[in-house]
Amino acid sequence: MEGPLEVQSCSRCRSDAIVHQAYSGQHLCGRHLSSSIRKRTSRELRLQLDLPKDASRDDGSPFRILVAISGGKDSAVLLSMMVEIIGSRRDVEIIAGCVDEGIDGYRGPSMDYARELAESLGVRFESMSYEEMGYSRMDDVVQMMPSIGERHTEANGLMPCSYCGVFRRQSLNSMAENLDADVMALGHNLDDMAQSVLMNLQKGEIERSVRLAPHTQTPIEGIVPRIVPLRWIPEQEIHAFAMHNHLPIHHGECPHARGAMRQQSRSVVASLELQTPGARHGLLHSLDQIRTLHREANPNAKQDVNNCLECGEITSRNVCQSCTMRDWLSEAS
Repeated sequence: MEGPLEVQSCSRCRSDAIVHQAYSGQHLCGRHLSSSIRKRTSRELRLQLDLPKDASRDDGSPFRILVAISGGKDSAVLLSMMVEIIGSRRDVEIIAGCVDEGIDGYRGPSMDYARELAESLGVRFESMSYEEMGYSRMDDVVQMMPSIGERHTEANGLMPCSYCGVFRRQSLNSMAENLDADVMALGHNLDDMAQSVLMNLQKGEIERSVRLAPHTQTPIEGIVPRIVPLRWIPEQEIHAFAMHNHLPIHHGECPHARGAMRQQSRSVVASLELQTPGARHGLLHSLDQIRTLHREANPNAKQDVNNCLECGEITSRNVCQSCTMRDWLSEAS
């Protein structure tokens, strides 16, 4: 018969710990975890967003930050941290923006949580749907994918996330432009960043890794700079923080995400971290070093971008992937 479950004490006080940082050896209670996350997030914000004492624009309006939220734990913690750290500044306006991809039973409930969080924090909430952007709802896209794959070799083997990622990115760009945002904040955590580095290395796409957010020091012409204040916070700690602080979050998984490459990379990164605590930090440190070396080797390099011949948005091709996919969907519908 198994004995009672032993709960470790916090390494900084005598309270019960709610998370174990294998990479640091520490056990942290809810209070000290919250303090630790705030400290790391605040440090990243200072590095990524160099706000002067008065960040107001020339016309006197506040510096505007669009925080992309989804109703999930990462963006909930991001928004709460942004409000706690800089939300009281009169020269800064925070707006929460949510994209409705059109996924029945998933996006509706999660958007309700996103709106609830924004309202509880006193933050303006905005949303945009794929249909408003001229795309099809993701549920419909998934139904059309087999016929698109038969017509177009380039579309063969694409997963729903391939379409959704392109459409979501374009929707956020459009929302940022419509709201006249100066910066967009994304809720990517340490696990997300490590997975992205690994996926790009697998495909030999160093340039793609170099272009990962944050963009404030190396802006990409034509799009609002992205910041990622949670990039050093592990997913487990973000989840524990959200639960401890009773943030309204949606726990459902997207029904179309099964089999995506990121899901495979998630498993690999988790396995690496289990074998070698600190592996995620190592991958992200490697990215930062690669980015520095790339910048030193190419001091005058500019992002090679064009304007899409159809929609005018920036792209590395003549016609952007968003318009290409939208054309595929028009043919299939």
